[in-house]
Amino acid sequence: MKSNELEKDQLYKLRHSAAHVMAQAVQELYPEAKLGIGPPIDTGFYYDFDLGQGEDGKPRTFTPEDLEAIEKRMRQIIGGKHTFNYREVSADEARELFKDQPYKLELIDGLVQGGIDEYGNETDETPVISTYRHDAFEDLCRGPHVEATNKITGNAFKLMNVAGAYWRGDENNPMLQRIYGTAWRNKKELKQHLKMLEEAKKRDHRKLGKELDIFVFDEEIGPGLPLWLPRGGIIIEELEKLAKEMEQKRGYERVRSPHLSKEDLFLRSGHLPYYAESMYPPMEMEGVRYYIKPMNCPFHHKIFGARPRSYRDLPLRLGEYGTCYRYEKSGELFGLMRVRSMQMNDAHIYCSEAQFEQEFMAVIDLYFDYFRIFDIDKYMMRFSAHHKNGLGKKYVDNERLWLQTEGLVRRAMDNGGVSYVEVPDEAAFYGPKIDVQVWSAIGREFTLATNQVDFAQPESFELAFINSDGQEERPLCIHRAPLSTHERMVGFLLEHYAGKFPVWLSPDQARIIPITEAHNEYTLQLERRLKEAGIRTKADLGTDRMNAKIRQAQLMQIPYMLVIGDREVENNTVSLRRRDNTRQNDLPVEEFIATVQDRIATRSGEL
Repeated sequence: MKSNELEKDQLYKLRHSAAHVMAQAVQELYPEAKLGIGPPIDTGFYYDFDLGQGEDGKPRTFTPEDLEAIEKRMRQIIGGKHTFNYREVSADEARELFKDQPYKLELIDGLVQGGIDEYGNETDETPVISTYRHDAFEDLCRGPHVEATNKITGNAFKLMNVAGAYWRGDENNPMLQRIYGTAWRNKKELKQHLKMLEEAKKRDHRKLGKELDIFVFDEEIGPGLPLWLPRGGIIIEELEKLAKEMEQKRGYERVRSPHLSKEDLFLRSGHLPYYAESMYPPMEMEGVRYYIKPMNCPFHHKIFGARPRSYRDLPLRLGEYGTCYRYEKSGELFGLMRVRSMQMNDAHIYCSEAQFEQEFMAVIDLYFDYFRIFDIDKYMMRFSAHHKNGLGKKYVDNERLWLQTEGLVRRAMDNGGVSYVEVPDEAAFYGPKIDVQVWSAIGREFTLATNQVDFAQPESFELAFINSDGQEERPLCIHRAPLSTHERMVGFLLEHYAGKFPVWLSPDQARIIPITEAHNEYTLQLERRLKEAGIRTKADLGTDRMNAKIRQAQLMQIPYMLVIGDREVENNTVSLRRRDNTRQNDLPVEEFIATVQDRIATRSGEL
C-alpha cells in the first residue's frame, strides 16, 4: 500500500472509531436516543440520532451545550483505553441485541435480504452481520477500527455542528439529528484543519456573491433560481466568450434550442422515466403534455437528424449555452453549486467509432487548456462505469454496448497517457463517462466537467450517416461540458480566487478616483479613454474622501485603482494602486492601457 493510501486508511479507521465513541457518549447522556448510522467521511465523521420529541411536540435537537457535554464524555471514554472487538452474529442475535433500536432493526432486515450494507446502501457483497464492541457499547458494523480508544488523540478531535438528515436520505422518512465531527492524528493537524475551515468561510461563494454583487436569490421567485446582477452578468459573458473562442478554434458549430418540448421527445430519448424525478412536472395545453427542458441533448439529436448525413459531415460538433431546469430536492440545493435553473456549457459530438478516440481525447485536452487558464493544478478524472445489476433499471439494457463503449474509453485514456480512477455503478443511464473533479485553492472538491459516451440515444432517435462504403451507419455521441454550468463555474471561481478574479474576468477592471472635485474633468476624460480601449472602468465622483473610495474599491476586489491629482492631470499620467497593494506613481496612461489590454487579451492571471 502506498504511503498516502496507508495514511488515508489510518485516518479512516481513526474517524470511524471516533464515530462509535461519540455514539456511546450520546447513548449514555441521552438514553432515549435511537441510533442511526455513523460512517467516517472525508475530513471526519458523523452519526445520526433520533432524540424523540420535546415538550413542544417538535423533534428534540442537540444544543451547543449538548455538544460540549458529549465531547467531554468522549474524552473520558478515550482515556479508558477500551479495545475494539469484532464479532459476527446471527440475524436473531442481532435483533435481540438491537431490539430497542428500530433503525438498526431495519438495517438488519436489509442485511438478511441481501443487497444492502450496514449503512443501508446497495452492495454486491455477501451480507455478513457483524458488530464492533468497545467498553459497554456495541454497534452494527464491519469496521475497520483502531485497536483501542486511546489511539484517538483526545485533543485532536472536535464536534463541529448539528444538521437535520432524513433517515436513509428519503424525505418521506423521519428527520434525524446528525452530529458532524472532525478527527486528526494530532493537535497540530486539527488546528490546521480548523484554520482552513475559517478561510473557507471567508471564501464561501454565497458570502462573496452577496458582498461583490454577483447574484441573489429571491423567495418570491423560488429556491434554486438565481438572479444574476450586472457584475455577475459580466462574468457570465466573459466565460461564454472564452468558451466560444475555444470551441470555434476546434470546429464546433453553434445551435439554439427551445426551453420546452412535448413529452414525446423525452420518452424517445429515454429521460422519461429514468430522469422523471429530476424534471419539473408537465404542463398540458390542447391535450398535449409539455416539459420544460432539463438537458439539451434530445434537441441536438433532432438537429443532427434534421437532414441526411454523410461520413464527410463527421465529426459534427454542436455547441449551445442552453438554459435548463432541473427539480433538485430542496435539501440538496446549495448556493450556485446545486440550483434548479442552469446555463450549460453543452455540446454533442457525433462521430464514427474510428473517430471516437481522437474526439474523446480532444475534449480531455480542452479540459487541460481550461485548467491552465484558471490555474487549476489539482484535479482527478473519474471513469464512471455501469453495473450489470442495474441494466434495465438504472441503465439502458444492452450489456454488449456497455462493455464495448467502456473499452473505448479505457483505451482512449490509456493511449493518451491520462490517469484516471475507475468507479463502478456511477455511469449515465446511456453510457460511460469521465467526470472531472477539481479542487479550489482552499481544498473544496467540485465536479466541474463531464465527458460522456452515448450509445443509446443515437439508436433511439434513429440517427445515421452514410459511410465511405455507401452503407448506413449509426454514429456515437459524446456529451461534454468542460465549463460545467455558469452557476457552478462562477461559484467555484468565487471560492478559488476568493473574489479576486483575474483582470480579464473582473466585473470592474479599473476604478478612477479623483483627489478633489478639481480633478473630475480629467477623471471623466480618462474614463472615456479606458472604455474606448476595452477596459471596464468607472469614475468615482462621489463625495467620500479619497481613502474611503480606495477602501471601497479594495472591498470590491477591483484590480486597479487610479488616483488622480494635480501632477497626474499635468503630466497625463496616473498614480496606480493595484489590488495586491503594490503601487506605481507617474505611470503614463498609454502604458497602463497597453498593460491591461495585454492582461485581457492573454487572459493572464497576473496583475
